[in-house]
Amino acid sequence: MEDLLCTIRDCKVCKNHLPMGARPIIEAAKNSKIVLISQAPGRIVHESGIAWNDQSGKKLREWLGVNENIFYKVDNFAVLPMGFCYPGKAKTGDLPPRKECAPLWHDVVWSEFKNVQLKIIIGSYAANYYLGKEQNLTEKVQDYKRFLPEFWTLPHPSPVNRFWRMKNPWFEEGVVPKLQDKIAEILK
Repeated sequence: MEDLLCTIRDCKVCKNHLPMGARPIIEAAKNSKIVLISQAPGRIVHESGIAWNDQSGKKLREWLGVNENIFYKVDNFAVLPMGFCYPGKAKTGDLPPRKECAPLWHDVVWSEFKNVQLKIIIGSYAANYYLGKEQNLTEKVQDYKRFLPEFWTLPHPSPVNRFWRMKNPWFEEGVVPKLQDKIAEILK
């Protein structure tokens, strides 16, 4: 797995399309229990080189019910974004993840894992890629039990999505506590 991670972190396939250059962000270990399949790193994460080291990460850890020490142990959580590099800024939020990464790298990364117990899908890009487009993201989040035991779908925890959370209070009131129970069960 370490050789593969080094190869991915050296990837420059789409560097000419990236406003801040290529800096692939991925975290994984053969024994990772939970894989976070997310969108793409934001500017702050790109600058620090540390996955989920921003306000979105703070909210995600809150939803998962874990602290930074637990979160950043790769045997607990792997980070497998749809796009490994910061794609740049859009009108609201960031641009979509580059389309090259997931088809190029995901299958080979999956083949290295030996202990995955849950795949957490974060946001619509990952949800559409892994779960299809028959339902929108809100429906997938509401219908999370349908995708268990393999997948659990979440909205993106970005501050930009605060309006979604305000419109859908059932998520943090009802779904998040169940997610926290599942995470605690896996990590015990």
